[in-house]
Amino acid sequence: MLVLTRKSGESIAIGNDIRVTILGISGKQAKIGITAPERVLVYREEIFKKIQSENIKASMSLKGDLQRLTRIIKEGKRKNESEK
Repeated sequence: MLVLTRKSGESIAIGNDIRVTILGISGKQAKIGITAPERVLVYREEIFKKIQSENIKASMSLKGDLQRLTRIIKEGKRKNESEK
Protein backbone atom coordinates (compact mmCIF):
# COMPACT_ATOMS: atom_id res chain seq x y z
CA MET A 1 0.00 0.00 0.00
CA LEU A 2 1.28 3.43 -0.93
CA VAL A 3 0.80 5.93 1.90
CA LEU A 4 0.86 9.63 1.09
CA THR A 5 0.37 12.74 3.19
CA ARG A 6 -1.67 15.53 1.62
CA LYS A 7 -2.94 18.88 2.87
CA SER A 8 -6.30 20.40 2.07
CA GLY A 9 -6.39 21.43 -1.58
CA GLU A 10 -3.63 19.00 -2.60
CA SER A 11 -4.18 16.07 -4.95
CA ILE A 12 -2.77 12.74 -6.00
CA ALA A 13 -2.83 11.37 -9.52
CA ILE A 14 -3.70 7.79 -10.41
CA GLY A 15 -2.64 7.13 -13.97
CA ASN A 16 -3.42 9.83 -16.51
CA ASP A 17 -7.16 10.09 -15.87
CA ILE A 18 -7.85 9.98 -12.13
CA ARG A 19 -7.27 12.70 -9.55
CA VAL A 20 -8.04 12.47 -5.84
CA THR A 21 -8.15 15.87 -4.13
CA ILE A 22 -8.36 16.60 -0.42
CA LEU A 23 -11.16 19.16 -0.21
CA GLY A 24 -11.08 19.66 3.54
CA ILE A 25 -10.19 18.12 6.87
CA SER A 26 -12.35 18.29 9.96
CA GLY A 27 -11.25 16.34 13.02
CA LYS A 28 -10.70 12.74 11.95
CA GLN A 29 -12.60 13.11 8.68
CA ALA A 30 -11.24 14.15 5.34
CA LYS A 31 -13.53 15.28 2.53
CA ILE A 32 -12.16 14.07 -0.78
CA GLY A 33 -13.10 14.72 -4.37
CA ILE A 34 -12.47 12.23 -7.15
CA THR A 35 -12.21 13.18 -10.81
CA ALA A 36 -12.35 10.17 -13.11
CA PRO A 37 -13.69 9.26 -16.55
CA GLU A 38 -17.30 7.99 -16.65
CA ARG A 39 -16.04 4.52 -17.56
CA VAL A 40 -14.31 4.28 -14.15
CA LEU A 41 -16.75 3.25 -11.44
CA VAL A 42 -16.11 4.86 -8.05
CA TYR A 43 -17.90 3.59 -4.92
CA ARG A 44 -17.53 3.89 -1.18
CA GLU A 45 -16.03 0.60 -0.01
CA GLU A 46 -19.14 -0.53 1.91
CA ILE A 47 -21.30 0.04 -1.18
CA PHE A 48 -18.79 -1.81 -3.38
CA LYS A 49 -18.83 -4.80 -1.00
CA LYS A 50 -22.65 -4.83 -1.04
CA ILE A 51 -22.67 -4.81 -4.86
CA GLN A 52 -20.17 -7.69 -4.90
CA SER A 53 -22.28 -9.67 -2.44
CA GLU A 54 -25.46 -9.12 -4.49
CA ASN A 55 -23.64 -10.13 -7.68
CA ILE A 56 -22.48 -13.37 -6.04
CA LYS A 57 -26.03 -14.13 -4.87
CA ALA A 58 -27.39 -13.45 -8.36
CA SER A 59 -24.76 -15.65 -10.00
CA MET A 60 -25.49 -18.49 -7.56
CA SER A 61 -29.19 -18.20 -8.38
CA LEU A 62 -28.36 -18.19 -12.09
CA LYS A 63 -26.16 -21.26 -11.62
CA GLY A 64 -29.07 -23.10 -9.97
CA ASP A 65 -31.41 -22.02 -12.78
CA LEU A 66 -28.94 -23.27 -15.40
CA GLN A 67 -28.59 -26.60 -13.62
CA ARG A 68 -32.40 -27.02 -13.54
CA LEU A 69 -32.65 -26.06 -17.22
CA THR A 70 -29.93 -28.56 -18.14
CA ARG A 71 -31.78 -31.28 -16.23
CA ILE A 72 -35.07 -30.43 -18.01
CA ILE A 73 -33.37 -30.51 -21.41
CA LYS A 74 -31.76 -33.88 -20.68
CA GLU A 75 -35.07 -35.31 -19.47
CA GLY A 76 -36.77 -33.99 -22.63
CA LYS A 77 -34.15 -35.64 -24.84
CA ARG A 78 -34.58 -38.96 -23.02
CA LYS A 79 -38.35 -38.72 -23.38
CA ASN A 80 -38.07 -37.97 -27.12
CA GLU A 81 -35.65 -40.85 -27.64
CA SER A 82 -37.92 -43.29 -25.83
CA GLU A 83 -40.93 -42.21 -27.94
CA LYS A 84 -39.12 -43.07 -31.20
